[in-house]
Amino acid sequence: MELSTLQILNDARASRRAAVVVSDLSDGSSQAFVEGDRIPPEWAAPVSEVLHSGRPRLLNVEERALFFNVHLPPPRIVAIGAVHISQALARLAPVAGFDMAVIDPRTAFATAERFHGVELIADWPEDVLPARPLDRYTALAALTHDPKIDDYPISAALEAGCFYVGALGSRKTHAARTERLQTQGVPGEAITRIKAPIGLDIGAASPAEIAVAVLAEIIGALRRRDVNLPAEGAT
Repeated sequence: MELSTLQILNDARASRRAAVVVSDLSDGSSQAFVEGDRIPPEWAAPVSEVLHSGRPRLLNVEERALFFNVHLPPPRIVAIGAVHISQALARLAPVAGFDMAVIDPRTAFATAERFHGVELIADWPEDVLPARPLDRYTALAALTHDPKIDDYPISAALEAGCFYVGALGSRKTHAARTERLQTQGVPGEAITRIKAPIGLDIGAASPAEIAVAVLAEIIGALRRRDVNLPAEGAT
């Protein structure tokens, strides 16, 4: 692999951005693209496919054997609230390949005994997230039911382009949340991205069932996210 390609991959890894290396097997040449770069239009479909699946592919494109190797940042879930749903989600997330962190300033809930082996931060999200920024490969699940804790990270997740933003609460609760976020200047188009009530509608009742519904919705959002691939020549 060329030094320039390795540098692109290292930079992408450091900034938690996805990258795809396209290698021509006939001459050994390769090109690296970071998610968001302009790409040849004939490569748009296979590049999009590997970015969504996370798996490399060998394809024939215009009579050329091309290997599309994908490098994705580890997807992560940031749960706001050290609640029962978060406890269950923390057990499920690693099985599905997600890193996970829990943020909650309420030290009565955010205890190591309740979240053994999980990254747990007992502080306010507005004090944590500026130093640990959210990104396009982060899912945010706001689970406290407390606007003083949930609203800031929801707004930050929308601004960061997180692939998933979900919030616990009824439709009435979410309507009030929408009004608050609009008052804070969050664009209406961004607010419509919030999944609320959080999780797939599977009739979940217990915290563990809700966690399953949330994780399933997060996986669906990850695999169907906008991979942001403008084609060369696009304006």
